[in-house]
Amino acid sequence: MRPHYLTPLFSPRTVAVVGASDRPGSIGQAVFASLLAGSFQGKLFPVNLNHKVVGGMPAVASVRLIDEPVELAVVVTAIRSLPAIIKDCGKKGVKAVLLAKEFSDSELLEQELVNEALEIARHFGIRILGPNVLGLMRPVAGFNASNYGGKVRPGNLALVSESSALCAAMLDWADSKEIGFSSVISLGGALDVGFGEILDYLVADSATQGILLHVHHIHDARRFMSALRAAARTKPVVVIKSGRFEAAGGGQTHASNLVASGDAFDAALARAGVLRVSSIAQLFTAAKVLAANYRVGGKRLAIVSNGFGPGMLAADSAIDYGVELAQLGEQTMGLLDGVLPRNWSRRNPLDIIGDASPMRFRTAVKACVDDPGVDAVMVIFTPQAGTDHLTTAQLMIGLQRETAKPLFLSWLGDAKVSESRELFSKAKCAHFRAPEYGIEVFRHLAAYQRNQQLLLQTPGPLEGRRAEPDVAAARKVMDAALAEGRGVLSERESKQVLAAFGIPVNPTALARNADQAVRQAVKIGYPVVLKIDSPDIVYKSDVGGVELNISNEGTLRSAFDAIISRARQARPDARIDGVTVQPMRKRRFARELIVGVARDPAFGPVIAFGAGGIAVEVMRDLALSLPPLNDYLVDSMISQTRIGQLLGPFKNLPPVDVDELRHVLLKVSEMVCELPQLTEMDINPLVADEQGVIALDARIFVRPARADLKRYGHMAIMPYPTHMMVCAKLSDGTPVMIRPIRPEDADMQQAFVRNLSEESRYNRYLSSIKQLSQSMLVRFTQLDYDREMALAMTRDGEAGEEMLAVARFITDPDNEACEFALEVADNWQGRGIGNLLMQALFDAAREQGLTTMRGEVLAGNKAMLKLMHKLGFSAEPHPEDRALTLVLKTL
Repeated sequence: MRPHYLTPLFSPRTVAVVGASDRPGSIGQAVFASLLAGSFQGKLFPVNLNHKVVGGMPAVASVRLIDEPVELAVVVTAIRSLPAIIKDCGKKGVKAVLLAKEFSDSELLEQELVNEALEIARHFGIRILGPNVLGLMRPVAGFNASNYGGKVRPGNLALVSESSALCAAMLDWADSKEIGFSSVISLGGALDVGFGEILDYLVADSATQGILLHVHHIHDARRFMSALRAAARTKPVVVIKSGRFEAAGGGQTHASNLVASGDAFDAALARAGVLRVSSIAQLFTAAKVLAANYRVGGKRLAIVSNGFGPGMLAADSAIDYGVELAQLGEQTMGLLDGVLPRNWSRRNPLDIIGDASPMRFRTAVKACVDDPGVDAVMVIFTPQAGTDHLTTAQLMIGLQRETAKPLFLSWLGDAKVSESRELFSKAKCAHFRAPEYGIEVFRHLAAYQRNQQLLLQTPGPLEGRRAEPDVAAARKVMDAALAEGRGVLSERESKQVLAAFGIPVNPTALARNADQAVRQAVKIGYPVVLKIDSPDIVYKSDVGGVELNISNEGTLRSAFDAIISRARQARPDARIDGVTVQPMRKRRFARELIVGVARDPAFGPVIAFGAGGIAVEVMRDLALSLPPLNDYLVDSMISQTRIGQLLGPFKNLPPVDVDELRHVLLKVSEMVCELPQLTEMDINPLVADEQGVIALDARIFVRPARADLKRYGHMAIMPYPTHMMVCAKLSDGTPVMIRPIRPEDADMQQAFVRNLSEESRYNRYLSSIKQLSQSMLVRFTQLDYDREMALAMTRDGEAGEEMLAVARFITDPDNEACEFALEVADNWQGRGIGNLLMQALFDAAREQGLTTMRGEVLAGNKAMLKLMHKLGFSAEPHPEDRALTLVLKTL
């Protein structure tokens, strides 16, 4: 890969400070002084219209007058001069501009000047960071283009914040805790460069081992999520969010009214594999622990203490934090009974009695660590008669080195245990003055582990899981409503859309008068349900628009008239089409659920699941996830809700058919992927029991899809591109399938690489590897389809599906070019596979808007070079390695 295009911003060799000044108190003086005071090894050039010397250095009146090339311009002048300065920078060839000054976005004139400057920057290909009042720091490189007056230590954490004020507070807090940074980036107004691009840079930055984000607004959710997921695969990312409850509710369905903006943000972060915290202290503590490579396998905690009170208080804190107290196994209990005093607690928390010796502590903690039902141990030491805090501490340090499970150490007291705390610090052990702090960190580690599992989920296509959806029929219903100027589908229409995707629905027939209702009831069979049918009434029960369990004609006629009358009285403005007649479903063991869709302004569609019925907004029992979903994500959603605990056998209730429920949630996920017109939806109630599931009521809201959006452009996470699956034939007539790779292809991908000849493996990987490492296998099969693509050619063989070839590309950070790779099984070469697969890869790259494809080919690989020439690639020797040939194609 080429150097990141933001390198001139983060690692410039030459910097011009436009507005550098000697005037005390000015931003120009503060920023220039910070640059001079640092250990920046590049060249600095002050630019000042009125002074020929600034800070003892010769100054020029314009960037264009600097004799040497300039990579970065730091601008601290008034807004009125900005367009002219950006134009000078463009003509000078400057690649990046840092606006280290705040501009008002409320003044119309200032906004017009900013917009003009931005247009000029785009014309010259200049990237702009800011505007903000703090600036940009690279402490590891001694580069400080900011007006921050405090101390910033070098370290391995990157801090990215939308707020200069909050960023300054974080830096002050971090200095008091001796925390250092690789980079500090204040986004400010984010006119141009945003979170996504900065994250892309930090992923490749070797000086950064962990990333801290303060987020308020997300402008490009797809880019943000794609970059966040790429970062979280390799480095821990911790996020703090401000404005959590902005834009809460405001929708027209239960799901939308229950989903706050912060809830959608949390769901997005979970899918991205990152950790969200709620305070600055938590932000840095979590980052330090994650960067130190502490990891847990679950949320089951054992507590070991030589005091009953501290142990119970720690257990109370664990329950408050939602941490699960581990259940010790029989073998562990038997071992502890044999070595601990007879009056030990015999449960978790483990009270091993006040006079516990160092060896008693070690024995109890080691037994917990060895228990497969324990994910971590909180060790609480209280100094009492007969105890030895220092030897106990030394044994815990040694035990931590023996196990991957984390120990959280809390030595209570102050002066008496200070030597042990110093020992913990030197050994880099997780230690805390109070147990609750350690338990909070464990909770964050458990949440991070869960989110990392969610990150690994790359839902594949749903084909083979029953009938294919009739997407065209669903769109036809929606388009008809939109053509009439309606944004809401009736219950009948909503159920037609659900049925098109294979979701079981209660049949619904419209009756415009009582006679029609009677005929429909006879056809359906009593008992029946009557509901008002109106595009203007969403919550039918609110207007008395529902009558249940109608068992005869007389009751039906009365109920029909009563429903119409109540609806007209409650909503005289509503259009009433009539009354629907439906079968009355009596299910003795039914649980009422809700499955909904809300549309978040930043992240697009969000799927909700929880307890349904008329009390849904009172119960507020809801779990969220961003689509697309798979079985793991669906099960995770269900397990997060209280109603989810009631879906199994409970008292006299048999378990519901979870497979059918899972099917509905997967089909709803497919709906929101394939129907960008769908903005909100409620299936409430969705009745589930041992017989299956059925949607008794549903309402869908729609709006025209944006014509400028690419396929799946309405979603924050790119779904599996099913439309790229094509059947083809080789030149000898062999039928093959070309399709995007998915996670379950890992074994097939590994077998493919193992079966390549040594020459083919060397040509592809430039090494003599025998097989892919686990990390490479994950990297090659768990794709972010928004920024990379891998197409496999397969055929159905005697032993099942066989991989014949793979072609893939990875997009450059500039989203304009990509680098490709191609490998074909040795015994399938010479049959036109390379040409066929590369043409499909070209189409995939063009669909993503890429303009250039390039690759590196061994100069001795004549067959590949011949294919590249046939495909229209140009070729030239690699400038850094004569054994390689660079090939390039304009798409």
